[in-house]
Amino acid sequence: MEDNRQSLSDLATMQDADGAPVGSNAGAPVSTAPLREQQIDAQGRAYATGKRKDAVARVWVKPGTGQIIVNGRDQAVYFARPTLRLVINQPFDIADRMGQYDVIATVSGGGLSGQAGAVKHGIAQALTRYEPALRTVVKHAGFLTRDPRVVERKKYGRAKARRSFQFSKR
Repeated sequence: MEDNRQSLSDLATMQDADGAPVGSNAGAPVSTAPLREQQIDAQGRAYATGKRKDAVARVWVKPGTGQIIVNGRDQAVYFARPTLRLVINQPFDIADRMGQYDVIATVSGGGLSGQAGAVKHGIAQALTRYEPALRTVVKHAGFLTRDPRVVERKKYGRAKARRSFQFSKR
């Protein structure tokens, strides 16, 4: 009885009819382009909308010196607390693009914390539209996902959303 099994070295030397090794992608076109296309407007800016709680931010990102303008004011003036400015700059820190993009944002609704979260969400979205290769880095950090937590509504017969009125024994 003959042994028709082939070794790995025999398989490595096998070739197709066109001379290419079997199992290789020599005939297939190699794509180096990102999965998504760059989305920029006529002024060379990427636009995105960010949301957090009741705040909505419209954000435009373009190459520049790292200046961030929120509602016509510098970020240091609009967001006076350093923690809020830290939140806004998180997408740039993660993507290692600090000081390379200018941001113009208009934000409305909610409080300052929600507005900072909305601007962060918008910057992350716009950054991935300008540079699609950064999408995986920003997505793994969780900046592309809208935070679904919102304030619970007040129910009737209650003092607040869950708190009951004070009980009186007599």
